[in-house]
Amino acid sequence: MHNRLAHRIAHAYTAGEATESLISELLEALEHGVVRAAEPDPNSPTGWRVNAWVKQGILLGFRLGKLVPMPWGGVGFLDRHLYPPRAFAPTDGVRIVPGGTSVRRGACLRAGVVVMPPTYVNVGAYVGEDTMLDSHVLVGSCAQIGARVHLSAGCQIGGVLEPVGALPVIIEDDVLIGGCSGVFEGTVVRRHAVIGAGVILTRSTPLYDLVNEQVLRAEGELPLVVPENAVVIAGSRPASGAFAQQYGIHLYTPIIVKYRDERTGAATALEEALRSTSL
Repeated sequence: MHNRLAHRIAHAYTAGEATESLISELLEALEHGVVRAAEPDPNSPTGWRVNAWVKQGILLGFRLGKLVPMPWGGVGFLDRHLYPPRAFAPTDGVRIVPGGTSVRRGACLRAGVVVMPPTYVNVGAYVGEDTMLDSHVLVGSCAQIGARVHLSAGCQIGGVLEPVGALPVIIEDDVLIGGCSGVFEGTVVRRHAVIGAGVILTRSTPLYDLVNEQVLRAEGELPLVVPENAVVIAGSRPASGAFAQQYGIHLYTPIIVKYRDERTGAATALEEALRSTSL
């Protein structure tokens, strides 16, 4: 069934033709998690495969959609009519605390997810079981969030629709993303990793691994990958040049300061890492 849906959407995208029923079928499949913008693939260098046809379908929905008044929560909005906010029922097993949250049509929230206000989850995003989305969290279009993840208050998970073949941000299972941090441009955060408050990870950001004495970067079409169990905090490195040395200028950089073991909780690992670096 999914292969047939993929073929129909790819054909419609190439031909410039689409129907509302086709887009609605895709969005329903996304909401139920039976299709995803990206999915695990052990044969891929990143461990993940992009389903470009899903992004093609979402883009077709924007092209087909008409700009209409969209009242929601007592407030009026204007948006494409195929992408209204999702409505949830108790049977979905999702807890959405009142206060300005919006989950767009075509986003999947698995059972046990808790959403604190205000939070925004965009189309094509996937959020796994028992994950916490704290206040002022953004989960961008097509971002893939694993199970038992904690997205702390104010963190931003970037989205991507174009180019359709680009890998979205991937946050694997049991990851802690600290407050006011940002993960963008297809960065992959492996399972059990801990990202400290204020850390920014992008495709152009080198990640310095103090434990293994190496620098991790995005290479070619491969994204920046944060290793499994890594504990990452915000640090700095000296800027080059006489002027920078004269004025003691440093540049921001994320740093892996330790690796947690399976018995160490994420919060404990981060606390220990911060304590050890401040001594």
